[in-house]
Amino acid sequence: MPRDLTEHPLLARRIGERIEIAGYEPQRLRDLGGGRIELSAPPGEDAFARALAAFEALTTQGPEVAIRLKGADWAPLLPELMHKGIALATEIGPLVLPAAFWQVTDRWLTRTVPTYPTLWTQGPHGRHPIRPPRSEGVLYRRHIPWLDQWLTLRALDISDLETFHRWQNDPRVAEFFEEAGTLDEHRDYIARLLADPHMLPLIGALDGRDFGYFELYWCRENRLGAQYDAAAWDRGWHVLIGEEDIRGADYVTAWMPSLMHYMFLAEPRTQTVMGEPKASHARQLANLSRGGFAHLRQFDFSHKRASLVALERQHFFEARLWARPETGRGAPLCFAPARLPSTGDWT
Repeated sequence: MPRDLTEHPLLARRIGERIEIAGYEPQRLRDLGGGRIELSAPPGEDAFARALAAFEALTTQGPEVAIRLKGADWAPLLPELMHKGIALATEIGPLVLPAAFWQVTDRWLTRTVPTYPTLWTQGPHGRHPIRPPRSEGVLYRRHIPWLDQWLTLRALDISDLETFHRWQNDPRVAEFFEEAGTLDEHRDYIARLLADPHMLPLIGALDGRDFGYFELYWCRENRLGAQYDAAAWDRGWHVLIGEEDIRGADYVTAWMPSLMHYMFLAEPRTQTVMGEPKASHARQLANLSRGGFAHLRQFDFSHKRASLVALERQHFFEARLWARPETGRGAPLCFAPARLPSTGDWT
């Protein structure tokens, strides 16, 4: 159902050789080809927020790029950009790489996420860290350029019961999620989730319209933790897409990498996101493979034969999986930290 969401961040769009944000003077850029972009500093007020919006507009879709911050007008912004790791010092001057910028929370998380202390306790499969308190409300938001819609992830609460109940009783969903039931059964299900510190249930929405349910969990406390040597901050997930028309590649490539992005941003100690889909679910396995997940092996739960799949943090950010990148070329990255451009090969 539509929700009154918090205000969206500034939205920038590339129009030829400039970056435009409604209500502001355009920001100039120069495209040198081969992914090399020189960007002028945003003039006037809200400069830092406008810079981040411009970086996202230039890196949110398409091939690999590097953004050179050109001109003395960047000087007031550089200390914070460098401190956060958004801009890197290189031989050719400050450079913004997507793999670094997309690891910084400022553009996508709706609140600051402090690093929770690592305190250990006993769990069903050995020790695990005490988990941070659950957040509420909208947690993540991102503009999806190929849909021209805002995708948001918010914490599920009891007000979502009727939508959750309808989705779970859809025959298509019930076939694989296996949680069809009465309204009271689903009320109890949600209550158990909200009382369990290792679970985080989320609702996904596009422009305020709820479309899907995501169930995040910490692997060490979960049944999956008995199936492999889970690291302390490994996270897993389940998904159901409740709305019939939110299907196909344009939607999968919107919600799947956005969900992965949220998990990596929300806890910087998470190095791997895991999954355990049915081994017979060919379509889901194909989507996971296209989304960067590696198939490790098959194993048995009491209720299903499962595939163990994993997505590494490094692969997600270096491969720019949020951007629907082209794959299969076999060429090394042009702008990896090990191959930063020098003065001779930039111009």
